[in-house]
Amino acid sequence: MASTALLLLPAMAIHGGITAWCFASDTISASSPISGDRTVVSRGGKFELGFFNPAGGGGSNYYVGIWYKKVVSQRTPVWVANRAAPVADPASSRLAVAADGNLVLTNEAGRLVWSSNVSSASGSNGDAAVAVAVILDTGNLVLRRESGEVLWQSVEHPTDTWLPGARLGMNKITGEVQALVSWKNAGDPAPGMYTLGIDPNGSSQYFTKWNRTVTSWSSGEWKDGVFAGVPEMISHYMYDFEFVSDANASYFTYSQQDPTVISRLVLDVSGQVRQIMWAPSAEWMIIWTEPHRLCDVYAVCGAFGVCNEKSEPYCSCPAGFRPSSAGDWELGDHSHGCRRNNPSRCDGGTNSSVHGDAFLPAPGVSLPINSSSAQASSARDCELACLRSCNCTAYSYGGHCSLWYGGLLNLEDTGGAMDDLLYLRVSAMDVPSSKGRKRTVVFVSIAVVASIILALSIIVFVVVRMYRKRQRSKTFMQAASEGSSLVAFKYGDVRRATKNFSEKLGGGSFGSVYKGTLPGGGVAIAVKKLEGRLCVGEKQFRNEVRTIGVIQHVNLVRLRGFSSRGSERLLVYDHMPNGSLDKALFGGASAVALSWRARFQIVLGAARGLLYLHEGCRDCIIHCDIKPENILLDKDLVPKVADFGLAKLLPRDFSRVLTTVRGTIGYLAPEWISGVPITVKADVYSYGMVLLEIVSGRRNARCWPATEQDPSLSGYFPLVAARKVSQGEALDGLLDERLRGDADPRELERACRVACWCVQDDETRRPTMEQVVQALEGVLAMDVPPVPTSLQALAGRPRFRLSDECA
Repeated sequence: MASTALLLLPAMAIHGGITAWCFASDTISASSPISGDRTVVSRGGKFELGFFNPAGGGGSNYYVGIWYKKVVSQRTPVWVANRAAPVADPASSRLAVAADGNLVLTNEAGRLVWSSNVSSASGSNGDAAVAVAVILDTGNLVLRRESGEVLWQSVEHPTDTWLPGARLGMNKITGEVQALVSWKNAGDPAPGMYTLGIDPNGSSQYFTKWNRTVTSWSSGEWKDGVFAGVPEMISHYMYDFEFVSDANASYFTYSQQDPTVISRLVLDVSGQVRQIMWAPSAEWMIIWTEPHRLCDVYAVCGAFGVCNEKSEPYCSCPAGFRPSSAGDWELGDHSHGCRRNNPSRCDGGTNSSVHGDAFLPAPGVSLPINSSSAQASSARDCELACLRSCNCTAYSYGGHCSLWYGGLLNLEDTGGAMDDLLYLRVSAMDVPSSKGRKRTVVFVSIAVVASIILALSIIVFVVVRMYRKRQRSKTFMQAASEGSSLVAFKYGDVRRATKNFSEKLGGGSFGSVYKGTLPGGGVAIAVKKLEGRLCVGEKQFRNEVRTIGVIQHVNLVRLRGFSSRGSERLLVYDHMPNGSLDKALFGGASAVALSWRARFQIVLGAARGLLYLHEGCRDCIIHCDIKPENILLDKDLVPKVADFGLAKLLPRDFSRVLTTVRGTIGYLAPEWISGVPITVKADVYSYGMVLLEIVSGRRNARCWPATEQDPSLSGYFPLVAARKVSQGEALDGLLDERLRGDADPRELERACRVACWCVQDDETRRPTMEQVVQALEGVLAMDVPPVPTSLQALAGRPRFRLSDECA
């Protein structure tokens, strides 16, 4: 009987139309529901739909969801139907097409818990057989009629994940919005506190909102193929981005060049927007996050919760407080924040408030915003002013009295002493009694007397020790100023040199950079303060110190020293007054005017720096993250290759190394994506992409507009350049228009040929950095390069499509 049914399937698919779908493994219908362990899988086997338990079988709540079927070894849901209404028994629950043609989920009691809720789902006769639900290889669940008419689809109702091909925006006619909503916590897909959606007022930017009201983050306006606030999204190799705004809708979508790459954008439980890719090392790799710092997410730790990115978990409760919901806290949901260990005993009366409550200091915790001022001549008067109001929850006194009311949000552990100490209101039961303090004072007094007697015998030793310590610190600072070997700075010295990290120069994936001045001589320095999770920060810190701590080259940034105190990691470099190359090229009004001569010298200098890394050190050093942001310019525009946090050291008896994907999308060589071991040629590819950007003065990922003089300029710039070079055409049209054609044609041809050889798909066809330097100097002649296959695949369609550009 089973074999007969299988033989009949092809005929039914041809003659029976919709009947054949009822037996398909990717289809749900009235007669073929989902229940228990049964799942449906997309035709290509990429996605699977069925019941799942977020706790991995350890919980009692079950949901209908879609997850990756192939490649991804971790069950990762990308869409959940009944996220706010779990079922307890999947074996007696059903997902099926109902009599009215809707896709519905009923629980073990037969009650409706979720529906596609399409009012016109059934046909004219109300027959449910006219509709089926099919899971596609895009991860989209589609409810459609036999005619193919789509009635409903899951991508128009996303949960926390935005898949390639899906749209995130707003229907201007119906007002319907496609927005992401974070999970409540790691084990509960119920709608959380954060949402990500398009600006309802009509601008081309996206907002992350806390509690649907407070804006936590903004993407900035869409311009030139990228959101102003998300430069990390610029890519040339993996993604096509598109923003559309017309009379009917405004939405943003993206697609992938390589269908084998698995990538998704997620609104995390923490409130961060994260672009994630499945790496060959069988783990999810974060490509970029916004905001960069977790502690910049609004209310990330809830009321009274203290954020510290250097700790794990990153949220903690101050003294006298505990998590409001310990279970949610363990699962990463800190939205409920912290509550007092014992309730406040203030009832509004002066006496009860004074004797029932007290204050505990929160050392190192930043002061919240939105304070109120009170008249007070001393810290005690300020404390009493807060005690008199039952709604007052904290105070601080630093010459004037600041009071705070209600739950305190956005508290952050700065890791250092604060000028104005924050005091939090707690029950007096959580503060040591005054009698206990008096006894402590007596014991301390006795101990002090004994210590004085003992100190008389060792005072000379102490004085000598302090003198030597002071001299050692002075020697360190002098050594740094005079340019001797790597210095282990004291944390306090670096903090003073940067004026308590007050002047921020910029930031990256692993930390922020601050300007400072060394005492004596006034040498300007740049201090990188590693701000990632502790394990990540430690890894980057050790890697960078180990990699460039002992090497010197005119085209490599100079590491003067470092500091390590507890979880604090600091790297001290020479300050580069002209900033990074990306600011000079793409910084708009703040960009440095780079002549062709200056650009060509930057091209040569960066190549020489890489050549030294590859061939001039004891170990071969693969930088792994060459991009304009990591090439700094000194006062004379001499380039310095910087940021060695991702570098790999390769012994001379090895030619390649297997490592997880690292670097920046847009500059990654093809071998990174394929997962094969890499060589120094990965740096060569990235250098080639940077070289093209130096020539054009614009990001490679930006759509290149055609002109009346040269229509062939339209398209993705690396492809445009490769075609012109391979066909022997004039190259002056590739120049940055700000140069007004003022460039040496021989140097321009050399630069373009070198760049096109560097970005070849096959690493064996790429030149070494020694050959690159020789070719740029005119010592080595290079043949005309072929157009790389990966660039040819982009022929005929623009990299970005806008409603008013490159359409």
